[in-house]
Amino acid sequence: MLYTIAVVMIILWLLGLVTAYTMGGFIHILLVIAIVVVLLRVIRG
Repeated sequence: MLYTIAVVMIILWLLGLVTAYTMGGFIHILLVIAIVVVLLRVIRG
């Protein structure tokens, strides 16, 4: 579940970079959250 959310957040961030919307700051925050979630999943196994 969390891994799926992280993947969705990364996809949204990439779309934000490509389209350069004004929501870029929000999408970058989502990217940071997604990276943290993925790292926690990897560390916990």
